[in-house]
Amino acid sequence: MLTLYDYTAAPSPRRARIFLAEKNIDYNCVQIDIRAGEQLGEAFKAINPRCAVPALKTETGEIISENIAIASYLEALHPTPNLMGRTPIERAHVLEWNWRCEFEGLSAIAEILRNTAPAMKKRAMTGPRNVEQLPVLAERGALRLHYFFEDLNAQLSKQTYICGDTFTLADITAVVAMDFSKWVKQYPKDDLTALHTWHTKISERPAYKA
Repeated sequence: MLTLYDYTAAPSPRRARIFLAEKNIDYNCVQIDIRAGEQLGEAFKAINPRCAVPALKTETGEIISENIAIASYLEALHPTPNLMGRTPIERAHVLEWNWRCEFEGLSAIAEILRNTAPAMKKRAMTGPRNVEQLPVLAERGALRLHYFFEDLNAQLSKQTYICGDTFTLADITAVVAMDFSKWVKQYPKDDLTALHTWHTKISERPAYKA
């Protein structure tokens, strides 16, 4: 059986949990206590040298440690329901928007959080090495996130889901980013109505609570 190395409160492993739930895939779950620094210990470093969750152990014992890689692996093994596009152009659009949701959304939020939170002093970046905070980056992160939510709202004004009429990986990444934005008090403004309507729809899916 698959094993997911997880931390329930963190946004990144939540993406993997939602993907697994949408696919209805059974797996074992091992919690890694990030608040206690367990991800930096030698035991977990032997599993994922990047000292980050999620990490997925396959049934053959190999480790996959990035969300896009985990999703691609699971999609290949369990193609139904399709979450990454059925045709080359559909897949291209899903990957394009998933990247935007990661870089313009999640990355911007992390930029704010990791450069302002006292608990993350010297931990401004994920990984085994300490990196000092740069508070000025938090200002840029807030601006980036504001623009991202505007662009996402415009996209959702045209269609039901981010990449058309079908729920995909891009929607998973986006909804996790939108929820994560509460951590830095940058939740989307009320006038982004298409975005909020979409979020309501996504939150009704059983996998949303994974």
